[in-house]
Amino acid sequence: MQISVSRVERPPVHRGNGQVMAKRVVIGTDDMRSISPFLRLSEDWFAAPGGFETHPHRGMQTVTFVLEGALHHRDHTGADGVLHAGDVQWMTAGRGVLHSEMPHEDELAHTLQLWLNLPSHLKMIAARYVDQRADTVPVRVADGAELRVYAGKSGEISHPHGSDWPMMLVEIRLKSDARIEHEIPGDWRGFVYVLEGKGALGATAREVEAPDIAWFEPSPKAGEIASLQISAESEFRALLIAGPPIDEDVVAYGPFVMNTPDEIRQAFMDYQNGRLTG
Repeated sequence: MQISVSRVERPPVHRGNGQVMAKRVVIGTDDMRSISPFLRLSEDWFAAPGGFETHPHRGMQTVTFVLEGALHHRDHTGADGVLHAGDVQWMTAGRGVLHSEMPHEDELAHTLQLWLNLPSHLKMIAARYVDQRADTVPVRVADGAELRVYAGKSGEISHPHGSDWPMMLVEIRLKSDARIEHEIPGDWRGFVYVLEGKGALGATAREVEAPDIAWFEPSPKAGEIASLQISAESEFRALLIAGPPIDEDVVAYGPFVMNTPDEIRQAFMDYQNGRLTG
């Protein structure tokens, strides 16, 4: 089965605030069930004294990809480290996490952060982190193509996902006029976020260029493997992200993502009473 692109969107860059110099909300909608298992994708540029001071999360996961510069993170468990360009951090908030994400020293941090949902039976699991270093990521090399497999499978190269919900994360780099096909489970939803260059995607060769985001929808046929065609008109760099939808209600408020309004109220009560991470 050949994958067709269902829609292409071009998110704008917004002015900065006290936290960031600039922000692009790549994915953001109130109808989170329609983009499940994804919740939000934010691209941020920030430097000292900006950044994200200590803040909470519950009921979801974050996947943070450092595009440029360096990011210093700390959390309530005592974890403390620096991520550099090409590194990815997989964080499961689960029951609750308190963490900060700040620029490292004098470097400008340019990051992408994906919010990935958790199903109801995993929302209250223990918080955890996995830092994935760029030099440990397996690479698939094809004619005019280089694919860095952070999670999932590309050709004969595979890597386990660092999240608690299955997910594919592949960085695709194509030389001008190069083409490649990439296999994806047919019942997964996903998107391609173009970071650099111009190209075409899918069965109808839908044209895209940076910073477009191109979506594809799941097939009802479980177990089928689908193929996404990707070609480059110029030097092309993109992230391919996909995962199985979670067929549950989503209720989100601020940093908390649960299934019911009562669970959101409980999350705020736990946070205010110092029980979020207990």
